[in-house]
Amino acid sequence: MTIVDNEFSDLETSTGPMRTFVFRPAADGLYPGVLLFSEIFQVTEPIRRAARMMAGHGFIVAVPEIYHEYFPAGKALAYTQEGADKGNELKTTKEVTAYDSDARAGLEFLTAHSKCTGRLGVMGFCIGGHLAVRAAMNDDVRACASFYPTDIHKGSLGKGKADDTLERMAEIEGELQLIWGQQDPHIPSEGRRTIYDRLLETGRTFTWHEFNGQHAFMRDEGNRYDPALALQCYQMTVDLFRRRLGEGDRVMKARR
Repeated sequence: MTIVDNEFSDLETSTGPMRTFVFRPAADGLYPGVLLFSEIFQVTEPIRRAARMMAGHGFIVAVPEIYHEYFPAGKALAYTQEGADKGNELKTTKEVTAYDSDARAGLEFLTAHSKCTGRLGVMGFCIGGHLAVRAAMNDDVRACASFYPTDIHKGSLGKGKADDTLERMAEIEGELQLIWGQQDPHIPSEGRRTIYDRLLETGRTFTWHEFNGQHAFMRDEGNRYDPALALQCYQMTVDLFRRRLGEGDRVMKARR
């Protein structure tokens, strides 16, 4: 399948247009939809490659700019201290309700897409992992793959640093897959335990995976990248989405 990666749509949200990049198979047929949330650096090349990876396995992947209110469309932050500082600043500047309404806009975009089956999953990395968990609170989300989601254990996402993600875990109806690095200083073992216990308390359907990896071990840029772990985790995510969302109508052309 040829992957299309040069499409985008500017979705209307409560806080203005949200540039959303679309990666999808070019082959005829309908495909499940995946809303993919980036790190604090927005839609960087590693995030684009992650989206292409998933699209190549038969999904329509929509990647919104999580800080669209604060930057011109197409802006990505550099993987530098300056970029990290700005991304972290905006993480607690934006209202949690704005993150949620952005997710709703992305899900509705995928549902209405002419090539989508209407079956939806969400995934994300770092802050995007947290946003994916919150997006999974929408009852049309069948599966969520969350990679080292930050701030859930502290309840510190958004303006005021007082999100309600832990409290609302019981609203998640789809299956959760949570992936962690044991050497991640941003989510220590006691923080992971808080989240695990809450999932048990609320009776969610989930799988839990801890690896010997650092924060951002999925990002294929920088010295924390672990390609062997990344490959394993992508395969787990493809398996999750195929099981929960189906494979769509992929058309295979015979070789001549």
